[in-house]
Amino acid sequence: MRTLLSCLLAVLVLVAAPSFAQSDIVKRPVQFAKGKSGTTIKGSLTGDQTVDYTLRAAAGQTMTVRLSGGSSVNFNVLPPGSTGEALFVGSRDGNRSTTTLPASGEYTIRVYQMGNAASSGKRSNYTLEVAIAGGAQKAAASQAADDDKMVEASARASEGKFNATGKIPCAQAKGQPMGQCDFGVARAGGGTAAVSITRPDGRKRVIFFKAGKAVAADLSQADGNMNFSATKEADLYMIRAGDERYEIPEAVIYGG
Repeated sequence: MRTLLSCLLAVLVLVAAPSFAQSDIVKRPVQFAKGKSGTTIKGSLTGDQTVDYTLRAAAGQTMTVRLSGGSSVNFNVLPPGSTGEALFVGSRDGNRSTTTLPASGEYTIRVYQMGNAASSGKRSNYTLEVAIAGGAQKAAASQAADDDKMVEASARASEGKFNATGKIPCAQAKGQPMGQCDFGVARAGGGTAAVSITRPDGRKRVIFFKAGKAVAADLSQADGNMNFSATKEADLYMIRAGDERYEIPEAVIYGG
């Protein structure tokens, strides 16, 4: 269970990433050699050109991406169905990501330049290393309906289309007393939901629930501590996401 929980992120208050005009984006599928689970891609960008590398992967698998090259080149990782929301934003989080995937479908690795490099037409070469690990494909196939529900809930949460809103007990830092945080929940039925929480510092945290279990949060390397754990006492979920703590009543997930 721990491997499924670590890095989700997933699809919701997925980090707000730079916007890109669709006409400026070149799409290229990622292909692995037979028997291989990874590949190395060499490419280049000129100015504000953007390249989307796409590949299909299963829920629970781990995707590792590493980018090297010019300091002006960055990459984002976008989940299935994303309109720009990202699980990982390289301009903020660095040049390497390791993400436990929250749903089966087509993921996008978006490579781009920002700032003066984009506006001045600078040409930059880069190397992109992509690898997929984990044998979750069989399990993912048997849980396709749950995956679809998770994608639905995550997408609606990212758009602010909530079934309910309110406040829950929360603490942002280690040792900090519990206070109150605003939340919105997008439910997809059967105990699957995405709970978007506004932390005391104004940033968002999303907690994912699948079949009535708290399975992950949208933690990234930028959070430092990426450990996730959840227990349930009576009708109350006790969540730890990194150094943060949340108490979420069961009614938030199921309604009523």
